[in-house]
Amino acid sequence: MDSEILDKAIRRVPDFPKPGILFYDITSIFTNPEAFQYCINQMVEIYKDKDIDAIAAIESRGFLFAAPLAERLGLPFLVIRKKGKLPGEVYSCSYALEYGTATIEAHKSDILSGKNYLVIDDLIATGGTFSASRNILEQGGAKVTDFFGVIGLPDLNYEKILAPARITTLINYRGK
Repeated sequence: MDSEILDKAIRRVPDFPKPGILFYDITSIFTNPEAFQYCINQMVEIYKDKDIDAIAAIESRGFLFAAPLAERLGLPFLVIRKKGKLPGEVYSCSYALEYGTATIEAHKSDILSGKNYLVIDDLIATGGTFSASRNILEQGGAKVTDFFGVIGLPDLNYEKILAPARITTLINYRGK
């Protein structure tokens, strides 16, 4: 299987969540076992020899890719959730959206200080959520060395906000 089959597995939803936006829906990957297995196998190949000590994933679609990768690589897995979803003490970071702000959080006790993290989500657009995730991990004394998204939208210039970390995607879509 190659990225062409992955491309075919990704559903496109025009005008979602608002007019003019083309939404790349990765949930259709999960109904295609071959496409899902391709994603996880590619991630294992990419990260098996990298200097990564733990994996963090952004709610909620990032969890679906990060959990099997963490299990296959034998690495700890940290969840980064929307504000108010985690009990106990958390680090948090707010970030700008095109229509307001959002806040994400992670348990303070779950962040491994001094360790290198890979942060995973389904799609990298502007990099805002990934950058906020890095902020949270750095609050806990960790370092983000890598960002991963199944899909990348490089025309939105996420590389600038996420540098100097390595950024990897399985497939990129550019504006027309």
